[in-house]
Amino acid sequence: MITDSEKLHEECGVFGVFGSETTDVSSTVYYGLFALQHRGQEGCGIAINDEGVITSYKDIGLVNDVFTHDVLKKLGEGNMAIGHVRYGTTGSNDRNNVQPIVVNHVKGRMALAHNGNLVNSADLREKLELEGSIFHTTSDTEVISYAITKERINCDSIEEAVNRAMYKIDGAYSLVVMSPAKLIAARDPRGFRPLCYGKTEDGRYIVASESCALDAVSAKFIRDIDPGEIVVFNDEGITSIRDHCGTADSALCIFEYIYFARPDSRVDGVNVHQARIRAGELLAKAHPVDADIVIGVPDSGLDAAVGYARASGIPYGIGFIKNKYIGRTFISPGQESREDKVKIKLNPISEVVKGKRIVMIDDSIVRGTTSARIVRLVREAGAKEVHVRISAPPFVSPCYYGVDIDSKDKLIACKHTIPEIAEIIGADSLGYLSRGDVTKLADGGSCTGFCCACFDGEYPTSIPKGNGKNKFEQKIDKTKKKSKTKDDTNEEQQ
Repeated sequence: MITDSEKLHEECGVFGVFGSETTDVSSTVYYGLFALQHRGQEGCGIAINDEGVITSYKDIGLVNDVFTHDVLKKLGEGNMAIGHVRYGTTGSNDRNNVQPIVVNHVKGRMALAHNGNLVNSADLREKLELEGSIFHTTSDTEVISYAITKERINCDSIEEAVNRAMYKIDGAYSLVVMSPAKLIAARDPRGFRPLCYGKTEDGRYIVASESCALDAVSAKFIRDIDPGEIVVFNDEGITSIRDHCGTADSALCIFEYIYFARPDSRVDGVNVHQARIRAGELLAKAHPVDADIVIGVPDSGLDAAVGYARASGIPYGIGFIKNKYIGRTFISPGQESREDKVKIKLNPISEVVKGKRIVMIDDSIVRGTTSARIVRLVREAGAKEVHVRISAPPFVSPCYYGVDIDSKDKLIACKHTIPEIAEIIGADSLGYLSRGDVTKLADGGSCTGFCCACFDGEYPTSIPKGNGKNKFEQKIDKTKKKSKTKDDTNEEQQ
């Protein structure tokens, strides 16, 4: 039995605040990170700038566990700050890899937080190491910080250093960078990851991965930061640097709409809730079925279920109760008894599904193990038929831009046909959103192109060496393989 995670790991989330006066910015960042907690649950950190003095704290754990009242009090006040919630797709899960990263260099200090994944990180890291750089983490965020610092030594401003560094780094990145006097936000030229900014009533500027974090701190949304744009906040106002805008085709990760972003967020001009409803409507047209009720798998399947019900005319029902007091079953690596955790997390309402033909909407199928368990739960609750509809196309390729899909070996759609997958998960029928329909989710938005590489294998960048796997983890894996005993091998084969 496969006991590894079925669901996808989230991205990371970044947050920044800039004001002209000293205030309790640590609390502002705390609430902002709390709103972005869905994007990363492994670790979090905050860096505070008080008149050029940068103080930081970070650790493994959730925001409310790491940042207690005493910790926030020790961080103190400042006029600007940045924060980060992490799920690490590159680099091991330890405190050293938690962000923000704070760098001391000859021209001052810098703090940086990053959402995304570089495709040329290994090459840059090797080059920097050969030049004498010493790395303290295994994350590509430190590579970005070195690239910026190296440029900063030879130019007049931190924003120019960021601008120059963007010519050398490639891949997905949304950055917040803090110097003693400035807050800088930057988005890669393809716009893989979302980034926006707003303003509070007291005049502070807020930068965040998603607009829901602006709402959490009572900031009014101003606009999304464009792909390739650098936005600088300082006492003189706001400056936009657009040297990298239009240098590459837009490639926003379509899975932001399907799963990653919060439903109340707007990403590049499109409300995520409405995008998911549209996915359900498209599914109903493409994969109709005679049924009695439509239910969604919490949380990201709920909106699509509403859309399916609306378009099909089949009543919508609440089929599951989700235990809100258990962490996501797929967040912590190496968990055992995952089947029991699925039962604890989700409980079907038998009075809703018993004796009925069910359409069950979910956002994705990766390996199929969790989907099979959920279908079984619904059948055990008395469902007569279970027809599964997925609001994304089948996963057929790894992702190199920050989503935890690193091997075709782990993707059920690479090994089985759709009818075979339906049989494996125990569904009476199975239908996916088509590749042609998936980009329609963002109709009316400002984005002109999307990355759908995990669905079609068409990558907007070159593929990184070593298939994008972290070289440190590869070494660990090889060591484990060499040290396996005969008993270990027999146990795995079982």
